[in-house]
Amino acid sequence: MRTTCTAIRSRTRLRLAGALAAVLVAAGVATGPAAQAGEERHGRDSTLAELAQRHGRYFGSATDNPELTDGAYTALLGREFDQITPGNGMKWYATEPQQGVFDWSAGDEIVDLARANHQKVRGHTLVWHSQLPDWLTGRDWTADELRAVLKKHIQAEVRHYRGKVFAWDVVNEAFNEDGTYRETVFYNTLGPGYIADALRWAHEADPRVKLYLNDYNIEAVGPKSDAYYRLAKDLRAQGVPLHGIGLQTHLALQYGYPTTLEDNLRRFARLGLDTALTEVDVRMELPADETKLATQADWYRQLTEDCLAVRRCVGITLWDYTDKYSWIPGFFPGEGAALPWDEQLRPKPAYFAIREALGGR
Repeated sequence: MRTTCTAIRSRTRLRLAGALAAVLVAAGVATGPAAQAGEERHGRDSTLAELAQRHGRYFGSATDNPELTDGAYTALLGREFDQITPGNGMKWYATEPQQGVFDWSAGDEIVDLARANHQKVRGHTLVWHSQLPDWLTGRDWTADELRAVLKKHIQAEVRHYRGKVFAWDVVNEAFNEDGTYRETVFYNTLGPGYIADALRWAHEADPRVKLYLNDYNIEAVGPKSDAYYRLAKDLRAQGVPLHGIGLQTHLALQYGYPTTLEDNLRRFARLGLDTALTEVDVRMELPADETKLATQADWYRQLTEDCLAVRRCVGITLWDYTDKYSWIPGFFPGEGAALPWDEQLRPKPAYFAIREALGGR
């Protein structure tokens, strides 16, 4: 049952004062007796990761290399979450900037941070039409040439991170909104079979890692998610090593909540697939106000409950956890405030709604 925005507003107001002090201490922006009291309270509270683990799930956050110099940010990242996704450091432009010349430094830095914090890492992403190096996009390829380039890149990266990541977003954003294939350099040159090939090559390089297809606007049942359902069903029937579907879950208040999310998760589970909410944020038109923040909290609560309702929804990852480092304002002018912590690393109503959905106080 969905919780009303009014109910969340009342609960979050009551909880904000006490829990806020704890987060401010963690962020290094509060001192004195009040901060010490907050720190004591924080010590008794379970983290989002700990609460999710009680349900057999993980609760994670994306991060990116530039923000790792922010000590308050990394302290909260290391304490609150048990999973990390590198936002950019494992993408093709970063890992193979020149053909055949690999640079793992950005991804390695995040993997090292995760290991220090006993967090698992989701690899993101091996095949995507965006953020490709100029040497790849700046020439025409024959099918044989591009197939060899794609295989070499996938297997080099998967082998490098073998045993260091638990899952890979192998192919990212393969479909258009109407369910047709996105016309990328890979699709146009190799045809739709590049997806099965990519999964097979990744599996050869690391037979134990979980392999996902990942996309946005597939949270609700509709043409785009239907395309993934049909593809997943076909791949499974062919014995292609596909283990899960990643639903990015970039939501916006002005477009409404995807009310068929739980049903969608269930139909992929019936195919024998895991699912994960992989890049979660809930943006709004600025300025934020109490009503918008309450609605946002309701949505975060609901998407958490939808995942918990389906056994094979294995976890939730925020697309970074704080508005301070959100990608939204740079891509959607006039929109933002999309994450459960604000720019000062203070918890918002959404944070408390997630906690409650996970069974916390």
